[in-house]
Amino acid sequence: MIITEIALFSVGLLLLVKGSDIFVATAVKIAKQLGVSEFVIGLTLVALGTSIPEVGTSIVASLKHQGGIVLGNVIGSNIANINLIMGIIALSFILKTNRQMLVRDGYIMLSAVVLFALFMVNGVISRIEGFVLLLLYGAYVLFIVETRAKRDKLYHFTDFVVYFFKFSYIRTTGKVLFQDTPDESTPPAEKPLSKSLLIKNLGIILLSTVAIWFGANLLVESALFFANLLKIPDSVIGLSLVALGTSLPELGVALSAARKGLGNIVAGNIIGSNIANIFLIVGITGMITPLTITTSGIVISTGFMILMTGLFLLFIRSRWQLERMEGILLLTLYVMFLCYVFFSNRGTV
Repeated sequence: MIITEIALFSVGLLLLVKGSDIFVATAVKIAKQLGVSEFVIGLTLVALGTSIPEVGTSIVASLKHQGGIVLGNVIGSNIANINLIMGIIALSFILKTNRQMLVRDGYIMLSAVVLFALFMVNGVISRIEGFVLLLLYGAYVLFIVETRAKRDKLYHFTDFVVYFFKFSYIRTTGKVLFQDTPDESTPPAEKPLSKSLLIKNLGIILLSTVAIWFGANLLVESALFFANLLKIPDSVIGLSLVALGTSLPELGVALSAARKGLGNIVAGNIIGSNIANIFLIVGITGMITPLTITTSGIVISTGFMILMTGLFLLFIRSRWQLERMEGILLLTLYVMFLCYVFFSNRGTV
């Protein structure tokens, strides 16, 4: 039985990750053939690509009313992104960072996890709070659109706050929908898709969506099995096993970018993924069904996530690069976190 569940978990993870890869790659092909600029593609499909496994798993868990897995997956993925992925990368590479990454995106990431913690105070993340988080994510993406053309200016977290409360994202939405925003790096649009090729790619999109859905279902069901078997809350499985599995795309992107010396992409992908995990995933799932905080482990793990987010930003600021000793510290703290999660929650189901 255990071997069967391990196999099902592995198959589910494979379907989830490969289905996500194929979905994004095919969607980018269609968008390019339809003449959508690479800029818009990058902000939407590619930016969300590495978060699709978390999105799929969390939506399925939410529909099954397994809020513990949703919250555990989000918190665990954020911690794994910072401690595990950045820790591994820093062992082999010295990653350059920059000020913009810290004062704008880094502080938005920190504010996201703090806001998430504040929403947890009442013991539940409501549909209204989910909507607020989702609105913040949309505003964040549009803020990047709005400020991208002004590369000579250093934008701060306060600029985003002003942008959000002045509802400036409504104006930006109009620009994106009716004007598009190409730049010098955007190649000429490719020829329109032939009908047969369009049908083929749409079929691939459909099949990859089915793969993501079935993969997420297998992953969640197997996670619940292991939670019952080990007599620990489902949130613990979300914090560890599910979070590790769904963080594999981020690890793949990080390793690939680091080998090419693209440190900004490595750290930027992690920051963007963590922002999406809070604003997008908790936003969507919170609107599907309110997320109830049922274990103290979730609360403590949230505190650890905030602490690690702050530490990561401190490392970014330190000589504007991430170094080996900082990577070792991140990995050590991650091992300690996993030990705490498992041993402090055994027998609580």
